[in-house]
Amino acid sequence: MEYSELEKIRLQKVEKIRAAGGEPYPTRANLTHTLKQAVELFEEFEKKGTSSPLEVTLAGRIRSLRAMGKLIFSHIEDSTGRVQLMLRVNEMGEEQLNQFKEDFDIGDFVEAHGVMIRTRTGEISLQATKFRMLAKAITPLPAAKDEIVDGKVVRHAVLADPEVRYRQRYADLAVNDDVRQVFRIRAATTRSLREFLDSRGFLEVETPILQPIYGGAAARPFITHHNQLKQDLYLRISFELYLKRLLVGMLDRVYEIGRDFRNEGVSFKHNPEFTQLEFYWAYADYLKVMDLTEEMLRHVSHDVLGTTQITFNGHEIDFGKPWRRVELRQGLLDATGIDIDQHLEDEALEEAMREKGLKPKPGLSRGKLIDALIGDYLEPNFIQPTFLYDYPRDISPLAKSKPGNPAVVERFEGFVGGMELCNAFTELNDPLDQEARFLEMGRAYEADDEERHPMDDDYLRAMRYGMPPNGGFGMGIDRLVMLLTDRRSIREVILFPHLREREE
Repeated sequence: MEYSELEKIRLQKVEKIRAAGGEPYPTRANLTHTLKQAVELFEEFEKKGTSSPLEVTLAGRIRSLRAMGKLIFSHIEDSTGRVQLMLRVNEMGEEQLNQFKEDFDIGDFVEAHGVMIRTRTGEISLQATKFRMLAKAITPLPAAKDEIVDGKVVRHAVLADPEVRYRQRYADLAVNDDVRQVFRIRAATTRSLREFLDSRGFLEVETPILQPIYGGAAARPFITHHNQLKQDLYLRISFELYLKRLLVGMLDRVYEIGRDFRNEGVSFKHNPEFTQLEFYWAYADYLKVMDLTEEMLRHVSHDVLGTTQITFNGHEIDFGKPWRRVELRQGLLDATGIDIDQHLEDEALEEAMREKGLKPKPGLSRGKLIDALIGDYLEPNFIQPTFLYDYPRDISPLAKSKPGNPAVVERFEGFVGGMELCNAFTELNDPLDQEARFLEMGRAYEADDEERHPMDDDYLRAMRYGMPPNGGFGMGIDRLVMLLTDRRSIREVILFPHLREREE
């Protein structure tokens, strides 16, 4: 490995510590408290007027260093907070103080023992009597900025370059607490979703990631191969068909939170692997699912952030209010002047779009043209939470048709902040209708078309045993976290997003 000049200097410090009989990477740490615990306990001591000193051993990463003659101030940080270390020649002697000055750098992990005090400036600190290295950082933390603290210049490590941040998330997390907070919110979000669904009688389950037949969504799959079985398998694009099998098996309310994989484009709201919530609810329809969706997101927002009002991309959004409900046909008619019910063939809708001055891509199916209209003229304007409902049957092969109107299905998509957040159906439970839809989709699309749904004979077999009427729901967790953390790129809320291979 090639080392920079700074890294070579730090490697020399590692050798120096070992030559003096120390160990820059000891096997164990001996801390008695987290930094937050130490601060809170000291504050309790102050309130009670306890005269005996609070003696602790703390550990953390060095975030700042300031030497002032025979006195050193250094801030250390762990996952719970930050505490100032105060090292004085009076408590540890000149040799120890010089060792800290010479061998310790920003980024190192240190353990320090001493008593908790409050400095003259009012900052709770650890007055150290001894210290040791826990882990020497060979590579300096990327970049730095200077801040004025109590009239003194203090240097802090920071990282701002998005490309470096995504490729070196470990460094990003190490120096940017706001990034760590994003992933704390992410964890709290999935925990809150689980608590909400568990409390309403839903059972969390796990379904296969490697599947012999993909389905449940309009997406192109990743393909892999099982050597021993000599069988091609697909990384799942959805949980849907397996979760609905469980309804046949008398598990009436089921959900799964996990990874899906779609071999499609990368954008600010798309990543090839992403986290999805899907639930299926026996004896419910898409209207009940709408109501539950409102309740669930209101609960999660308040539970995670303490409020139902969020800010996203400069917009104030309120999950506490009833969602707006827009019929798809009427929404497109209002936005574009095109009545999709009057144009039931591919060519007819394409021509209608051209007559309105729009520029559709030639040769698209009617379903894809409608999707394009939604994406261009409705989705960007749905800032406040909105349900767009009643979709054409030809783009919803797993949804149940509306009574009296077989060309339209009971489906809704939920939009927030100008992007799609969730998708739901009154699920098709007629095995004969489902088989006909599979056959129709197979004829309508080329073999490599991402909207092609392959025939799943086992799923049809399950349906023939009898599937209760049900409502199904899917939501991207990544997009929800984007909303709750006001992040405009999905890469900001995925710890290790997929990136192009870097050209050297």
